[in-house]
Amino acid sequence: MRERIQKIIAAAGVTSRRGAEELIREGKVTLNGQTVKDLGARADPCRDYVKVNGKVVKRESLRHYVVNKPQGVLSSAADPRKRPLVTDLVNVSKRLYPAGRLDYQSEGLVILTNDGELTQKITRSGGIKKVYRVKVRGRAPEKQLDKLCRGARIQGEKFSACEISLLKEARNCWYEVILCEGKNRQIRRMFGQIGHPVMRLRRTAIGSVRLGELAPGAHRKMTPEEVSSLKASN
Repeated sequence: MRERIQKIIAAAGVTSRRGAEELIREGKVTLNGQTVKDLGARADPCRDYVKVNGKVVKRESLRHYVVNKPQGVLSSAADPRKRPLVTDLVNVSKRLYPAGRLDYQSEGLVILTNDGELTQKITRSGGIKKVYRVKVRGRAPEKQLDKLCRGARIQGEKFSACEISLLKEARNCWYEVILCEGKNRQIRRMFGQIGHPVMRLRRTAIGSVRLGELAPGAHRKMTPEEVSSLKASN
């Protein structure tokens, strides 16, 4: 069966489909010795030879893990400063990378995988919902929360609409925040903008995948149903 070159590259864990398109545009992909110029080009992964930067692309067995990232762990597969990495929490021989990130001091659900197609689904803006539990200083006025929910503009950057609900009223309140995008430090910037800085931030769900009772630093394999559900998301 012939497939798009981007899909073959993503299935091999080299990069996402979008990343594969960039490699094609840069002239770094060949099919049976010829440079691929057409983004619609197809190949038979069992018979044809696709290369990226001169190396043959081989399909990997796909791996998918749910990890409970603790604070002080970097959501990356490498770090020149030698800080602890989320990929260190899963001891497997396959190369894995985080499908979407949490900042260094945030904690909770991270998906580690070598599945480029799934990574693209998770990281695409406006796609899969991500759920967070957030502790902030004080209690934010409802009018300010309503503005954030409608889509805030912070330092010239427009954020999409989101959902915010009060989970626990206290001197420093807990909120549930649901995002359909994941811009850099988005929740921290949102609450900081209205004068209620984040004290703790924990991601509890990505689409239908739940963190549940998984201990900090622990991991588990995703079920086939969880993987299929995320890939089927719009």
